[in-house]
Amino acid sequence: MQINKATITFGLMLLFCGRVAAGDVEQSYSAGEQARKLAQQAIIVDGHIDVPYRLHEAWVDVTGATEKGDFDYPRAKAGGLNAPFMSIYVPSKLDGTAESTRRAHQLIDYVEAIVGRAPDKYAIATSPDEVETQFAQGLISLPLGLENGAPINSDPDNLRRFYQRGIRYITLTHAKSNEISDSSYDEKRPSDGLSLFGEMVVEEMNKLGIMVDISHVSDEAFFDAIKISSAPMIASHSSLRHFTPGFERNMSDDMVKALAAKGGIIMINFGSAFLDADSQAWMNARTEAAKPTEEKYGEYSDELAEFKKTYRERIPMPFADLDKVVEHIDYAVKLVGVDHIGIGSDYDGVGDSLPAGLKDVSTYPNLVQALLDKNYSSADIKKILGGNLLRVWREVEQVADEG
Repeated sequence: MQINKATITFGLMLLFCGRVAAGDVEQSYSAGEQARKLAQQAIIVDGHIDVPYRLHEAWVDVTGATEKGDFDYPRAKAGGLNAPFMSIYVPSKLDGTAESTRRAHQLIDYVEAIVGRAPDKYAIATSPDEVETQFAQGLISLPLGLENGAPINSDPDNLRRFYQRGIRYITLTHAKSNEISDSSYDEKRPSDGLSLFGEMVVEEMNKLGIMVDISHVSDEAFFDAIKISSAPMIASHSSLRHFTPGFERNMSDDMVKALAAKGGIIMINFGSAFLDADSQAWMNARTEAAKPTEEKYGEYSDELAEFKKTYRERIPMPFADLDKVVEHIDYAVKLVGVDHIGIGSDYDGVGDSLPAGLKDVSTYPNLVQALLDKNYSSADIKKILGGNLLRVWREVEQVADEG
């Protein structure tokens, strides 16, 4: 999710050339018949799509076609998307409040309402077996992930309630350090990693069968979680720091290796600033330029939002492209092997910073074609598209069953 997260991810200005920018003509991508068939045959599990928060901001019926946004039913079917994890995103500005917990339940209600409006199209999935059954029935599964553990609000009973409502992964923190974990975006690191309560949350997630998601956490918190968790973990929507030096939100090579050694996977984020150093530098530049406005009016003010909008109109953002996504996948495969890679697009979360060739959920066949062009086998492509996540999910279930 990157609604109002832009306030955290940006810094020094960069002049760019030869990049796709807003308003420029994008490179054309076209998937062949083999790629389109493979996208339909595979179970595509996207680790992070922000439809619930999109509906919270402005309701729209995603059971049919929509004019805006990155996801709706026709486009998902066209792209072969079978199991998008619905991000139950709770902003850090609500951390420590009862509203945080209420908001999480409200967003789960939205997903249940989608299924209620179109049970012939969608179904909530709470296990890999349900995903596979629903795929065979021609339904799009909607598994749930809680982005930001703050709605637990110091109460283990809340954690169990979220599990009962279908939450199957929890991103431990978000834009700010919370009572569970320090955040990669926050200069304040009160726990120097995971807090004692955070350690208990990870252990309880293992017992329940909830995947531990380490996207957004600080490096110290990541390595704390690696030591504590008895189950494989995921990075639901992160990319590789190798391509964006200094951007802690992405994962270092050592972190990816540690994640893979525990059986987990990194799911590549499609946002341009996650993929490309030029895009990241543009984001950093806008943050630097916005500091006086933020200091005067506040981090969540309308004035700051308007400044960012105007800045982008004056200085267009340089987009990454599909080839950069493949670079991240290819680098990670060479680093830890194909069994530890997935996709976590952040559709409906990173706004209009999506790369050329992957602008919405209808475009997964373009990614399949690019992987075929890199001589990936159909079997390995299916692992990247969803097989690896389903394997991790099963292993997390097994740890819970044995616990």
